[in-house]
Amino acid sequence: MVKEKKKKTGVTVKPKKKEKMEITERRSYPVWNDWDDMFDRFRTDMENLFLTPYRGSLMWDELRTPSTDIADRGDRYEIIAEIPGIPKEDINIEVTPNSIEISAEHEEDTEEENKDWLRRERSSTSFYRSFRLPEQVKSEKADAEFKDGVLTVNLPKVEPTTKHEAKTVKVK
Repeated sequence: MVKEKKKKTGVTVKPKKKEKMEITERRSYPVWNDWDDMFDRFRTDMENLFLTPYRGSLMWDELRTPSTDIADRGDRYEIIAEIPGIPKEDINIEVTPNSIEISAEHEEDTEEENKDWLRRERSSTSFYRSFRLPEQVKSEKADAEFKDGVLTVNLPKVEPTTKHEAKTVKVK
């Protein structure tokens, strides 16, 4: 049944045709699912930002793994690794004719005493990197230098190769 509509002027308007009204089932929109998804994304983002490093994730491994550059200098390979905060006594380097392994393990233990309090802090840092070399090197002639947190390792090649110069090629 269609009700009559009144305009603001007070005139009653009747519908021209009888409109057929259909009853449809009204479904509630699952709003709670959207809220759950939103909170799940928020929790995941916060865990990734703050908690994930302490769970042994790849992100934390990337932070602990030193950045390393390997350059082919023709007669030798030069490896440069950034290892700040670790003394040179704690760095281990093992060279074979086809590979190099760089690792370190460093522990610190600080203790301070005062009248009313005691503070003790411990930290441990370690990493391991291994690289396979494309050409054989003279492992007995390898040398390393550590300065300002940067490790430089020189590995002389068994058979030196000429240093290849880059050539600019024009696109036609």
